[in-house]
Amino acid sequence: MQAIRRLKAVYFMALLALLLVVPVAQAERQLLDRVIAIVDDGVILKSELDARVNTITSRLQGQGTGLPPRQVLEERVLDQLITESIQLQMADNMGMRLSDNELNETLVRIAQGNNMTLDQFERQLEAEGVSYQEAREQIRREVLASRVQQRQVDGRIRVTDREVENYLEQMAGNTDNTEYRFAHILVAVDNFADQQEVNEARAKAERLRQEIADGRDFQSVAVAESDASNALDGGDMGWRSQGQLPSLVSDVVPDLPIGEPSEVLQSGSGFHLVSVQERRGGEERSVVEQSRVRHILIRTTEVMTDERAERQINDIFAQLQDGVDFAALAREFSNDPGSASEGGALGWVSPGQMVPEFEETMTNADVGEISRPFRSQFGWHILEVEDRRQRDISSQVRDGEARQALYRRKFEIELQNWLREIRDEAYVEIKS
Repeated sequence: MQAIRRLKAVYFMALLALLLVVPVAQAERQLLDRVIAIVDDGVILKSELDARVNTITSRLQGQGTGLPPRQVLEERVLDQLITESIQLQMADNMGMRLSDNELNETLVRIAQGNNMTLDQFERQLEAEGVSYQEAREQIRREVLASRVQQRQVDGRIRVTDREVENYLEQMAGNTDNTEYRFAHILVAVDNFADQQEVNEARAKAERLRQEIADGRDFQSVAVAESDASNALDGGDMGWRSQGQLPSLVSDVVPDLPIGEPSEVLQSGSGFHLVSVQERRGGEERSVVEQSRVRHILIRTTEVMTDERAERQINDIFAQLQDGVDFAALAREFSNDPGSASEGGALGWVSPGQMVPEFEETMTNADVGEISRPFRSQFGWHILEVEDRRQRDISSQVRDGEARQALYRRKFEIELQNWLREIRDEAYVEIKS
């Protein structure tokens, strides 16, 4: 397999050699771009690396995060591009596509999340030295990579009823709604049977912890040193409630002073450091708004490609617009066995029970409104909110919320394992 990949790569390189030069005078040629890495059936160009480095540099400088030396940053960005290229080739082989409408909607949501209009968001990007087209392309790549991750990693995760029961028992009586924004550093260990590798990784983690304790910025260290997939984001893990914290740090983060590094923590992937950047909330949550919702799902598979699923869901949406009964279409076409026989009915849904794309569409829909088709990790959906109500859940944690929190914890661990596996299995040649 590696030999076949190399032959294909050599052939592809020969074609690129013709494309990346232009005639200047007689037999002279001028180099326009150059290949810096071959990744399976694709390549990474120097121009791609420079553009990504410049984008990350602008963002980190805007955040006030210190930068590592240019060569170190280039090496880390190249590693990110290689992993990204592997996933995008997988997406292409699976027939995954991102339509212009989906991409536009994603950009609007990002702008709204930053309290901006799309025009304001575009101007902000330009002020940071990033063109709108570059941002569109990067977001397209990130969305496709995320979909590949969901499809490949989801099947490796199983949340048992007993785990849910234990989670509910652990959370019983906990009405603290404090949320934490924290950052993370990973020093990876590929083989725990290799004691020298383990000792070196542990020593590196201890050294980084001491440097941070002595005043070095945590997020700057993450950019320069972390082996985690979010290293170039400064290790930022976003806002999490206590129930959503990864199990490795769930007992550490609540008691950690803001800005201080944790002790070195060990897991099956290596050694970790975390630091709480901010806290918010802490008040008791007693009442939530629940939605009674029904949906139609066209699940994507190896046979039902993303493109075919999108065509089918659009056809169903057109029938709904013409007045065809929602329940009848759900029974006939929906690939969700748990709800199809009930006309797509999911019952009353609380915040946090559904995947983000579903919850966002559900939250923004008016009662009686049929949503436009949208995509989640499971495939293509249409939903209708039939009713809403206020519900007191201060004395309980919903089963769905528990499963979602447990799933998210396991997903983060399995994602790191899977990324390491696909990188090890890929043919990668870095050009000097």
